[in-house]
Amino acid sequence: MSGRRAAVRRVALALVAAELAACAAPQGQVVLLPERDGKATSVVVTQPGGELVLSQPYAAASLTRNGPQPATRTPAEVQARFGAAMAALPLPPTRFTLYFVEGKDEFTDESRRQIDAVFAEIARRPLPDVVVIGHTDRVGSDEYNDTLSRQRAEVARQALVLRGLAPEQVVAVGRGKRELAVPTADGVAEARNRRVEIQVR
Repeated sequence: MSGRRAAVRRVALALVAAELAACAAPQGQVVLLPERDGKATSVVVTQPGGELVLSQPYAAASLTRNGPQPATRTPAEVQARFGAAMAALPLPPTRFTLYFVEGKDEFTDESRRQIDAVFAEIARRPLPDVVVIGHTDRVGSDEYNDTLSRQRAEVARQALVLRGLAPEQVVAVGRGKRELAVPTADGVAEARNRRVEIQVR
């Protein structure tokens, strides 16, 4: 009988060990990738069994039935395992600001030279989505500035279309003097408010 009890005990212990192993078996993985611009970032991984904060590039959490378990991965390991998925991710949105001569829909010389850089960023994307938002300073009436901001947005839009961007891929709108980059009193000329913002997604 004692031999039979010992055999049953061994089987029971084996089952418990197998159950614990199943509970701890990874069900997935979360890896914190570095930001393209180098900024610090973090993520909290939460499961019923607990939570884990990842705050360093390539810190990882193995997801188990007992909750997230800490791990680390090297850049080479991440590339080998997730490279195809990362390559399929869309590029992050990019924003450009171009400036205009006072009272005109004419780019400043420096901003005119930036148009090629804007188009180069657009050309990196297989299906670009571009929004151009025109702005003015607070010199002039609301009606005057609404018109001027739309004209500025259209000038930027046409500059991109002339370089090969499909017209249907870019939207141009004007905001007049409603959304100032630099708050000023009414009637104040401020070069940093005479702008278009180009959002590339």
